[in-house]
Amino acid sequence: MTDELLLVGARVVDPLNAYDGQRDIGIRDGVIVDPATLRDPERLHLQGKVVAPGFIDLHVHLRYPGQTHKEDIRSGTAAAAAGGFTTVLAMPNTVPTVDNPTVLADVLRKAAADGAVHVLQAGALTVGRQGEAVTDIAGLKAAGAPVVTDDGSTPQLAGVMRQAMIAAAAAGIAVIDHCEDCSLARPGVMHDGAVARELGLPGQPRSAEEVIVARDIILAAETGCRLHLQHLSSAGSVAMLRLAQQHGLPVTGEACPHHLFLTDEACRTFGVNAKMAPPLREEADRQALIDGLRDGTLCAIATDHAPHSADEKAAGWTKAPFGIIGLEAAVPLCLSELYNKGVLTLPQLIALFTVGPRKVLGLPVGSLELGATADVTILDLDAKHSISVESFASRSRNCPYDGWKCRGKVVGTLVGSSR
Repeated sequence: MTDELLLVGARVVDPLNAYDGQRDIGIRDGVIVDPATLRDPERLHLQGKVVAPGFIDLHVHLRYPGQTHKEDIRSGTAAAAAGGFTTVLAMPNTVPTVDNPTVLADVLRKAAADGAVHVLQAGALTVGRQGEAVTDIAGLKAAGAPVVTDDGSTPQLAGVMRQAMIAAAAAGIAVIDHCEDCSLARPGVMHDGAVARELGLPGQPRSAEEVIVARDIILAAETGCRLHLQHLSSAGSVAMLRLAQQHGLPVTGEACPHHLFLTDEACRTFGVNAKMAPPLREEADRQALIDGLRDGTLCAIATDHAPHSADEKAAGWTKAPFGIIGLEAAVPLCLSELYNKGVLTLPQLIALFTVGPRKVLGLPVGSLELGATADVTILDLDAKHSISVESFASRSRNCPYDGWKCRGKVVGTLVGSSR
């Protein structure tokens, strides 16, 4: 029997094709088709709802292999589906590191068996993420890695990063960059500002991020490598990215919800659930990130979903690991704080979860045109609710958003045929 579905009566927002209007969408065997060709479809009535291309998260940690006490592919992708994401890009900072085709193949096999959404697996930039020997980037691409990154760190030696960018450019693959100069960042555990001084905690200055942003933009200009800057947190980083783009350089960037909606003041309230890398900074930085979304300097919103166990986070500020979970909170927060407060239009916001990630990955995802994979996110723009961490599908609970009142939520996620 043919698997047919008709989505009826929704507002359809498809930024890639500049479409915003009411229309029905036909799906057969996980592919978008002309509704007139459907014979006897199941009907899903969506009056008052919004249908968008499936959202893509460019930055998640699924913790497979080797750290499945925090998260695994089954729980992490269930969290993604609940949060409105139909595709996620998993980072390679696992045990062992995803730095060769054998480990990559194992992750992709596991994702095919257990994944509730499409899982793309990034390859590591250097062997073991040690920042020394560059991996076989062409081999990783051939094995299925759409990008390479040492996320969680970045090569500290400019010569190593230059060599990696040359190899990535030759392979036609983007470098995804965690911008952190460890000599400036360590032993800091939060932003280096007044709050850190009041709490008596070591801080990380903005320069810890900005020095690497500047370095790697220069290297991208020299090598021609496509460069994507992860989880930018400072006004200076956004300004440098904007200038690079004005000069026509192949550099993009993303922001995370926590840097958009929280500042270092949150460290007083949420404790180690506000400890992340890069750290929450100050209000001027938060506003600069929002301005970067508005003017297109930042092309994507990504969660940096980073699960940790309760015991790990209970170790206190100096020993607890960096990171929070975000897959199930990101879209409601963005609908509430960016769309419903008039910061971004709905097409602008949806583009940050669809068109922008599509650009970074260079993959044919992110539209609702005929023949496209039927990856669909369904939204209720007016639903009022509170975020409940205890209801999350994720294995971990390290999240500062519990109880946050939102207007707007995900009400459905459809995952189409495999690519």
